[in-house]
Amino acid sequence: MNVLTLNAGSNSLKFEIVAAEPDSGGSDEGARFGSSLVAGTYDNIGKADSAFALLENKQTRHKEETEIRDHGHATELLFGWIEHGGAGANGVRGLGDIDRVGHRVVHGADRFSRPARITDQVVREIENLEDLAPLHNASALKVIRAAQARGGPRIPMIAVFDTVFHQTIPEKAALYPLPLDLSKRHRIRRYGFHGISHRYMMIRYAQIARRPLAELNLITLHLEGGSSAAAIQRGKSIDTSMGFTPLEGLMMGTRSGDIDPAIVTYLMRKENMDADRVEKFLNKECGLFAVSGISADTRELQRRLSDPSVDLAVNMFCYRVCKYIGAYLAALGGAEAIVAGGGIGENTPVIRERIFEQFGWCGAVLDRQRNSDTVDREGAITTAESRVQVWVIPTQEGLMMAKDVADYVDSNDT
Repeated sequence: MNVLTLNAGSNSLKFEIVAAEPDSGGSDEGARFGSSLVAGTYDNIGKADSAFALLENKQTRHKEETEIRDHGHATELLFGWIEHGGAGANGVRGLGDIDRVGHRVVHGADRFSRPARITDQVVREIENLEDLAPLHNASALKVIRAAQARGGPRIPMIAVFDTVFHQTIPEKAALYPLPLDLSKRHRIRRYGFHGISHRYMMIRYAQIARRPLAELNLITLHLEGGSSAAAIQRGKSIDTSMGFTPLEGLMMGTRSGDIDPAIVTYLMRKENMDADRVEKFLNKECGLFAVSGISADTRELQRRLSDPSVDLAVNMFCYRVCKYIGAYLAALGGAEAIVAGGGIGENTPVIRERIFEQFGWCGAVLDRQRNSDTVDREGAITTAESRVQVWVIPTQEGLMMAKDVADYVDSNDT
């Protein structure tokens, strides 16, 4: 089965065509991931330097600048590229060779507990959740509508939700200290995000270590422009750093992460910001970008660590990751391993060193040579004798989505 996965970011659209093998069991324990046939991305959507790129092992092998007006337009370009044989060399001659399409949707709240076949009702439900993830759900909807228009009714389309993996978080961690009736009325709780990525890293580590999920305590780190940590106990998420929205938690590329909530109302008074303006500020104008004064991209920042503001930004980022690791070690009562993935986690040894050199006290002893050598590939970066292992596992959201889409069995439930 050929599955096209579509992953809409705030200003990008990642795609991957995966040859997936349906597994009627559908369990994480014996997960079988398919093989990637072709992958690429539409970047800087709506900007002057928008571009289309083809990727191989996450590295750019072809890139061309092209006008991309919005996420819907990017989807139209992709479907046209497939239909006209763009992926022909990879065995996909046209849209007729696509069996299913999977759409990553960031926020499913408490409405979706598993992947869902996209219907008019499901689209309405996703629309109703836009105010919880305004930077992401709206983009996903544009992609869904454009894909439906180009793919027609022949190709089943499945929504895969980032929040599903974290629905096992217990109430003591999921609820905020607000009046319970208010929380229930407005569905305010910790939903968590990057669930597709955290789940993939968990499964892949279990396969590498040849350990049953039911015996594993792990901390997984999805570190890139949007970053999050998760505490996983016996194969279930019990806590995660992102919360009601993707703004909470770690310091990120342009997002503030955790701040004193009084700062919001203080800024509204002092800077004459309304609610929309302060929300945009905290999501788009803070984080590594704001503190460094240069960039949100750690690839650029690591080249300029001699700049005091850049060094400070990187140190702040690493320190906040350390705090969450420490908290989750306590929540789990210890962990067998810590797994890092995402762009920063996979290919930025200097940041990994600043994070993990702190954890010798718990038995995770960083091997600097291993750390330096492990870039964009799986591997341990701690010494062989370490009681707690730290692994780099490049996350494969496309493969994880394709497995869920291939395993999806239609029913009357949405």
